[in-house]
Amino acid sequence: MFLTEVFRTATFRITLMALAAMAGVMLMQFGLVYAQMEAVESRRSTELLQGEAELLAQMSPEHLEYVIRRRATDDLRLIINSAGLFDAGHALIAGDLHTWPHGLRADGKPHNIEIYPEEGAAYPLRLLAVTLPDHTILVLGRSFHLLAEQKLMLRHAMLVAAVPTFLFALFLGVALSHRALSRVKEMHEAIDRIMAGDIHERLPANRERDDLERLAGSVNRMLDRLEHLMDGMRAVGNDIAHDLRTPLSRVRAKLERAQSGERDPEQLEAAIGRAVDDLDQCLGIITALLRIAEIENSRRMAGFAQVRLRELMDDVFDLYEPIAEMESKKLQALPCVAEGLVWGDRHLLIELLANLVDNAIKFTPEGGSIVMDVQQTDDAVMLVVTDTGTGIAPEERQSVLSRFYRSDKSRHVPGSGLGLSLVCAIAHLHDADVNIESGPDGRGTRFSIAFPALALA
Repeated sequence: MFLTEVFRTATFRITLMALAAMAGVMLMQFGLVYAQMEAVESRRSTELLQGEAELLAQMSPEHLEYVIRRRATDDLRLIINSAGLFDAGHALIAGDLHTWPHGLRADGKPHNIEIYPEEGAAYPLRLLAVTLPDHTILVLGRSFHLLAEQKLMLRHAMLVAAVPTFLFALFLGVALSHRALSRVKEMHEAIDRIMAGDIHERLPANRERDDLERLAGSVNRMLDRLEHLMDGMRAVGNDIAHDLRTPLSRVRAKLERAQSGERDPEQLEAAIGRAVDDLDQCLGIITALLRIAEIENSRRMAGFAQVRLRELMDDVFDLYEPIAEMESKKLQALPCVAEGLVWGDRHLLIELLANLVDNAIKFTPEGGSIVMDVQQTDDAVMLVVTDTGTGIAPEERQSVLSRFYRSDKSRHVPGSGLGLSLVCAIAHLHDADVNIESGPDGRGTRFSIAFPALALA
């Protein structure tokens, strides 16, 4: 079972492919050396045969016959393996070639001829037949035994080199596959623990030195993100239960008092009115949550078009300026030259700016001011809302963007804690960054939304 799993690993398969490639390269090298060796030996044999034939042709016929018969020279004893002297009719005069080799032509060129002796197996010879001036034919032959020995040595050397190499590569492939299989097994066990409910478990990633560890690191970061989202969902669930429980408890208490109290129609109508207000607060929380979920799921991307933030700012100013004036607060829209052209959903952007302005009016005391501005740079368009209200502590500036979060300074102000969450969701849908700072003189809060700039056509 273990070996079957090892053989099925990608590491072992890669090892087999590497071995196949290595074997192919070795066979190509062997074939090339084999062919070169044969060509060199063939050329060397031709040169030796032709050189010896030229020396023997210079001898007198009687001396040549004696030399061939007795093999009286060193070359005939050491270099030339077979020699024969034939007449014009191919009859043997002297030498160890008892018959004329079949297929040999006296053209002065070497030929590879198969020799069939009277006893024993056939063997090849490289033969050269030269016609002498007295019309006799000199035949010299050289065997291939030296080439055969060299080829045998080459084959042995290849086997001696290849077999240990392949065995070592296979052993290495099995070892690496076992290591990879052990790491994958550890990851499977960690995944099983995660699936069993241990969301704090992580895959072994070590220092992310290879692809598998980098993949495990990416999965761990994904698990961290999922754990964070799950914690956020639990916190949101608790916040929803808490925020809905309070108004619903008030509704129940008011209806019970109205039911058990006096039957005065005016008191009943007032109790019903207060209950409706509390229910509207519950519906407002649910609607805001659904709105945030819709925006975070990017379902409104189809309504995107070119939007001029300056015109949008003027519309929101016209809507909220009377409200601010009624509360003895001053709302300003600074004149700006830049159009503030961005790509987005106009209705969502109005909702974003309206939430910022509404939030600023809500937390700015009487006599304070709220200022809206659009600023343009080369690569960004800034939508800025600055107020002179209570301000936000630096350590709370990231938290106020989460759902249902309310700082200690805002506990007395009615609200659900979802306004800035909605602003953040709309900003992220538009690839914009939300930045919270203190006001210019250290008082109040400055919200700036940085959108990617869109060039004018």
